[in-house]
Amino acid sequence: MIEKFKTLFIVKSSLICLYLALTLPMPFVSNEKLKMLSILAFFLGFFLIINITNDQVITCNNGISYKTSLISQILGKKGWKISWKEIVSIKSLPTSQGSKVYYFSTKNSQNFLIPQRIENFERFLLIISEKTDLQIKDISYLSPLWTYKLLTTLSILMVIGEIVAFRFQILSMLNL
Repeated sequence: MIEKFKTLFIVKSSLICLYLALTLPMPFVSNEKLKMLSILAFFLGFFLIINITNDQVITCNNGISYKTSLISQILGKKGWKISWKEIVSIKSLPTSQGSKVYYFSTKNSQNFLIPQRIENFERFLLIISEKTDLQIKDISYLSPLWTYKLLTTLSILMVIGEIVAFRFQILSMLNL
């Protein structure tokens, strides 16, 4: 049975909101000569951030694959595919932020990063356990989900602040 696991919505939305918060003012504050270029760059960046957050994991009876978009591949993010029979262990490594990342280790000593920011993560781990008979109880999301929610909230507040500031700037220029 084929099952697909997309990137968590809260992860995608936090990255998109942060992008908007950081770049939305640029077309409005750029000088007239660069205004059209900044608008085009804004929309190109928006297209890219949406595109690169659309990775997915696909599991089936034969194996597991990590699919990236064409743009992600051009930017250097590669997908992979391995069969369940090739996986011999799961390794963990600490991150500099204090959490852990996990890798599938294969018979030919290759390591593949286990995606930890996908929807239905518990179901994904259950499939890994069923197909490999490996211990998965310590594997969790890479970062607590509240961090993405906080980033989304702060980014939205930044966008609102930018809109309010721009509105008052326009009103003051019109002497209203």
